[in-house]
Parts: sequence; C-alpha cells; structure tokens
Amino acid sequence: MLRTADIQKLAHHYLPAEFTLTNWESIEPFFTELTDRPIDNKEMLEKWLKDLSELEAFISEDACWRQIKMTCDTTDKALEDAFTYFCMEIQPKMQPYADALNKKLINSPYTAELDSKEYFTYLRAVKKSIELFRTENIAIQADLSVLQQQYGVIAGKMTIQMEGAEFTLQQAAKFLEHEDRAVREEAYRKIQDRRLQDQEAMHNLFTDLVQKRHQVAVNAGFANYRDYKFVELGRFDYTKEDCFQFHAAVKLHVMPLIDKIYARKKQKLELATLKPWDTEAEPAGTNPLRPFTDGEDLYNKSVACFEQMNPFFADCLRKMKALNHFDLESRKGKAPGGYNCPLTESGAPFIFMNAAGQMSDVTTMVHEGGHAIHSFLAHQLPLSAFKEYPMEIAEVASMSMELFSMNHWQSFFDNESELNRAIEHQLERTITIFPWIAIIDKFQHWVYENPMHTIQQRTNEWQNIVKEFSTKSIDFSGLKQYRSIGWQRQLHLFEVPFYYIEYGIAQLGAIGMWMQYIQNPTAALENYMNALSLGGTKTLPELYKTAGIEFNFSPDYVKKLMDFTNEQLEKLYI
Repeated sequence: MLRTADIQKLAHHYLPAEFTLTNWESIEPFFTELTDRPIDNKEMLEKWLKDLSELEAFISEDACWRQIKMTCDTTDKALEDAFTYFCMEIQPKMQPYADALNKKLINSPYTAELDSKEYFTYLRAVKKSIELFRTENIAIQADLSVLQQQYGVIAGKMTIQMEGAEFTLQQAAKFLEHEDRAVREEAYRKIQDRRLQDQEAMHNLFTDLVQKRHQVAVNAGFANYRDYKFVELGRFDYTKEDCFQFHAAVKLHVMPLIDKIYARKKQKLELATLKPWDTEAEPAGTNPLRPFTDGEDLYNKSVACFEQMNPFFADCLRKMKALNHFDLESRKGKAPGGYNCPLTESGAPFIFMNAAGQMSDVTTMVHEGGHAIHSFLAHQLPLSAFKEYPMEIAEVASMSMELFSMNHWQSFFDNESELNRAIEHQLERTITIFPWIAIIDKFQHWVYENPMHTIQQRTNEWQNIVKEFSTKSIDFSGLKQYRSIGWQRQLHLFEVPFYYIEYGIAQLGAIGMWMQYIQNPTAALENYMNALSLGGTKTLPELYKTAGIEFNFSPDYVKKLMDFTNEQLEKLYI
C-alpha cells in the first residue's frame, strides 16, 4: 500500500475558512446549530457527524496549540493566560453541549443504520461519555485542567549549578554518565536536593488534585477515582485485577533479570557497592555515548535512521520540520518531559522534548517519532473521533519504534562498538523500565483508593511499594530523604492520572512486534502500519491482532517475552 506523508490540513466545509477561536461567543452558534439541526435520514446523520467532527478537530487543535506554546515557555504569562482562558471560559461551556450532542446521536433512530463495524468503538465511547457526564463536575474539571499544568510551571524552574554553569535537571543528567564517580555523586545529590526544595509545593499540588479528582468520581456515582478513570479512559478490555496481575508478573519474571543487569554493572565498574549515581556510568576511560550535538543534529540523524527503516517514516519527520513542529532542546523555563501532540486538523503532530545530548534522548526522539507516525497514518480516517485511538496501542506505536530503530542507529554512532553499547543500553532499559511502571501504577491505585490520606501516609506507602520492587544490586542506604519523594518526578501522576500502566502493556506488545521484525522486517512494518491506520475504529484486542501480536499480560506471557529480550541482551554481552 502506498502511504504518503504529504498530508494536508483539513479544509473547513462547516466553519468559515479563516475562522479563529477568540471567545465562547464566537464558537457557541455552531454548537447551537448542531444541537437544533433536524436529522431525518441516515444521509443527514452522516452529514451532521462530519460537521461535528470538523468542529471537534478545530477546537482540539486550538487547545493543543495553547498547551504547546505554554510548555515551550512556562515563563510567558500571556501564554499561560491563553491556556487558562480556554480551560476556564471555553471548555466548561462546551461540556453541556457535548453531552446534548452525544445524546442526540445515541437517540437518533438512524444511528442504527450506521455501519456497526466502523462505528462500534465510537458509539461505545459516546455511551460511556453520557454515563459519566455530571453538570456539577464541569467547574471541578476546569480547575483540574489548570491545576495540572502547575506541575510544569514548578518543575520548569528547577536548575542546578555544575562546573560553574547553570543546568536544567534534564541537562544535568549528563553528569550522571561522567567517569569521575565524585562528579556523578555531586550531580545526583544536587538534582535531588533541588527537588527537595519544592517537595512541599508538589505535595500540596498533588493533594489538591487527588481530592478534586475524588469529588469528580463521587459526583458521577463511583466509589473512587480509580474506578471512574478506568471507565473514562475506555478500559473496556482489561480490569484493575489485570493490573495487579501485571505487578505480580514483574516481581516474578522481571526483577531477577534486573538484579543480574545491575550486578553485572557493579562488576564492570569494579565497585564494592553500586549506588544510584553509578547506573548510567561506564568504566574509566570509556567515554559516555554522545550520539548528537544539538537539536538540529538530533533531527537530521533521526531522519537518516527512519529512512533506513522505511522512507515514509522519514518523510513524516520532514513534513513536521517544514511546518516547524519540533521543539527538541532543553532550556530554562521550558516544561520538563517529552510528548507528541496530535493536531487533528493539521495531521502532522508536534514533538516536544528536552534533549541534552544523551543516549536517552535518542530513545525519546524515536519514541515520539513512533507516536508521530501513528498520527500521520490515522489522519486519513473520516471522523476526528475515529482518530482517538486507545493509549495502549499508541504506546505500542512508540515503543516498537524504539526497538525497530536499534539496528539503524548507524547515523548516531560511528563504530560498531558504540552501536552495540547503545543497543545494550536500550535493551537494558526495555527490561528495567517495568518495575518503575509497576511502582507508579500500584501507587496510583493506593492513592485513589485512599483519597483522604495524609502526606505521611502517602510517603509511607510510596516507600513500601518502592521497596517491594527494588533490586538488591543497588545500594540506596543514606538516601531515604530523596527516595521518599521519588514519585514527584513523574509528571503523569500530576497531569495524566492513571496513564502509566499503558507503557507496561505496550512494552510487552513492542517486544512482540520486535520479535516479528527480527524474523521479517517488511512484514512486521506492514502489520505495524496496518494496525496504526485503524486509529480507534477497532477494539484493543483487534488492533493488537492486526499488528500480529497478543493482547496478553499474564505471568506466562511476560516470562516468554522477558526470556526473549534477555537472550538478545546476553548476545551483546559476549
């Protein structure tokens, strides 16, 4: 199948061609018209759906740009105000209309005439939205939208001094790769001490978020926010018990491999004890991997890498570059983290990250690049709602790209030795990420099952969960004050609650995709693209099946995939 990255921004057929969203009064007439419009046959329903889709895509893209601009510069009050205005003055007024439009769709006698296969997941999601909607939650959700962004404002100001210069915490992480152990420890402690300075602000922000989220759940008739969020996230295909099974599988089949990885690291570094500031280090005389110099270099090398896998992938990055849809380098005043933001009208998404010249930045770039490919492939779907794919398959898109790309990293590394070190780093990360996923997910279950907990209770429970998934091979003695707030560095807890188990489920799917890729790269990439092209029009198990992988995170399946990954890693150790 011929695929092209030369996609065009969706033309307006319902909204005015050059329409801009200035205030609620400018957009409300379209909601009113859609609410009042008569629908007398299937054709009129399909036209109504297209017009609604155009309105949704336009508003979504406007909101996305407000968030993108604010995260690129958290110091600009005008950008923050523009985002806050949308959250407080526009979004709340849309919600009653959205509920009315959902009910209009479900109650229409002509909805039954729509193609059941094409519309099944969409209509299922609409029914879910109707079930969850409560007028009394509108104001709370508006507050939450603004509060969640305060995490980036607080974290974006965090910097430390190293070697007489100022660094963001993302930039300072490169010192954890320094061959001088004293420098590594200094950087580690300075980073952690800087986080300690804002621990109270983070605690208070999180407490506020948890209590408001709990109220949203109670208002909607749920016992807790966890149960509410599972429905809101559309987790139709797995339960909280499946998450608990995943936690158990990590302890049983992943932790022993992690113990081996870090025991080997300790031996390799010739250390009596391995401390947390040693995990990214190499033996003395071995220079840290420096795969690129700056954001431009990272982009160019990523394009070359993607070209080797499939020219379409590289063309997607080029299209984004032509539209100025990248902000790659870390700097003071920029929000932490990285993301790919789909832009429903444009089709070509925006990649934001905090690159500082490290190997982990390459992983982030190809990860977000995988998300970007997903956006391009789903853009051809006729309704914006069809492009709202489950987060689990979204993360398969990104994590598979991390593994697919490994054998094409020659653009980043001049020699085979460095390339093998980079692949070793990636495969170790593929394994070592699982406990952190389990920790964050298990912590969230406890937090929202016990929403009125104190800060001390939260700290105690966090420490217990961390201990449960800690490797014996790293010595954390004397670092309790740092570890007790370790959760505060995970922006998902603040900004996208319960969005984290997806990484674990998707990492398993990505390993399954990589197993295919090793056997037949062409067929694996075709399966990959076919699945991503479906957007959200199929159930999660169906999307996985189209990709040629199992939707399964039982202990036996986890063991199978971990054994395979470990075998590939052992080959590099020889």
